[in-house]
Amino acid sequence: MEKDTRKLKKEMINVWDALGAEKKDALEFCEEYKGFLDQCKTEREAALHIVKQAEAAGFRPLEDYMKKGDRLKAGDKIYANFKDKNVILFIIGENAPEEGFLFIGSHIDAPRLDLKQSPLYEDTKMSFFKTHYYGGIKKYQWITTPLAIHGVIIKENGEKINISIGEDPGDPVFFITDLLPHLSKEINAKKIDEAIQGEMLNVLIGSIPYEDKEEKERFKYNILMLLNEKYGIIEEDFYSSELEIVPAGKARDVGFDRSMVGGYAHDDRVCAYTSLKAIFDLKNISKSVAAVFADKEEIGSVGDTSMSSMFFENFIYEIINLSAEGNKDLISRRALQNSKFLSADVNAAVDPNFQNTHDKYNASYLGEGVAVTKYSGVRGKSSSHDAHAEFMAEIRGLFNREGIIWQAGELGKVDLGGGGTIAYIPAVYGMDVIDCGIALLSMHSPCEIASKGDIYMMYKAFKAFYQSGL
Repeated sequence: MEKDTRKLKKEMINVWDALGAEKKDALEFCEEYKGFLDQCKTEREAALHIVKQAEAAGFRPLEDYMKKGDRLKAGDKIYANFKDKNVILFIIGENAPEEGFLFIGSHIDAPRLDLKQSPLYEDTKMSFFKTHYYGGIKKYQWITTPLAIHGVIIKENGEKINISIGEDPGDPVFFITDLLPHLSKEINAKKIDEAIQGEMLNVLIGSIPYEDKEEKERFKYNILMLLNEKYGIIEEDFYSSELEIVPAGKARDVGFDRSMVGGYAHDDRVCAYTSLKAIFDLKNISKSVAAVFADKEEIGSVGDTSMSSMFFENFIYEIINLSAEGNKDLISRRALQNSKFLSADVNAAVDPNFQNTHDKYNASYLGEGVAVTKYSGVRGKSSSHDAHAEFMAEIRGLFNREGIIWQAGELGKVDLGGGGTIAYIPAVYGMDVIDCGIALLSMHSPCEIASKGDIYMMYKAFKAFYQSGL
């Protein structure tokens, strides 16, 4: 029997020690990533940015092939953009579709504040927007933080108006006010999750009254006049808008050594960006590969642009229809069942200020590479996808062969909390699925922190997965 010369103990390796001469590459890779974060503050902005980059990389819209009746062949690059919120990029490989595809799926929505349908009001001679928070946030973190407004307004005639206010140096920013410490005795006595209620997340947007003193609600009316002059909108147009309140400002380097990136929406745009770059850099693939960018994960993957939407399945059927011969429904089902899917999502890094939230032997750490999460869920693995040991072994073997620094992790102590990803959704087709991302500090806050070394290692891991033909 051949002796196993591998080390008996699994040793954790700091990603910077492993990168060696590639440190410079990691730092340069993250400069472009910071630009991606700055340009993509919403799911719509992310989707359109991805489409623009895909077209520059030689991807053609699926509709082009469908209209012309062109047959797909190995090497063809196709994309589909669904409602500007859900994008799939696909490259045809050499293998038959029945052998399955290699998917990496991330989500491009992020926790934020959405404007209510009728958001504008005045009170105490000031103007405000009312909001409804989206996804899991700590409400107090959004108080007195500089905020920007991004999104779209669709007028009654169908005209679309793109909005982005608060990012350029000359733009105003917006705030949610807080009470001074001198008068906070009652608030300080409350639990932290009760001190700031959802209905208190009202955004301050103005304090000058309209000149006509006969006008009722002069402060509100002045804002309406300003918006009408700049965008040609009326108050009713808010009903057909999607306006998001997000942290203002750019992603920044963190630390004297500039080893980390602090910015909004690493969760989950860090996985979206690295999978995007990975699929662009492929050569001579055997299996067909796809990058999936979904919406609505932060609210449970519900809705027509979420991973639960039939759009994903319909897209695959269209690919099979244009590339295969025979019983296309059966081929599609076999292709999906034989596929492998990395659910690209982040995990929570151990924070030294809050170490009691994790089992330190099964937690993810900043700077220790890609975090592979076999299962998620809440407490007793409720609502979890639990990856099979066989697929875990395949991923582990691939990463070890390719020199990918990786760690296993779970989202906190068993009885403390938990969370979910999109992993359970593609698993419905019978394909192998596992969660794979990086560990973040301050997840779901207005400014999350990621290691540049981890980000670069994740790009390498995703590229290796696509190239592997597993």
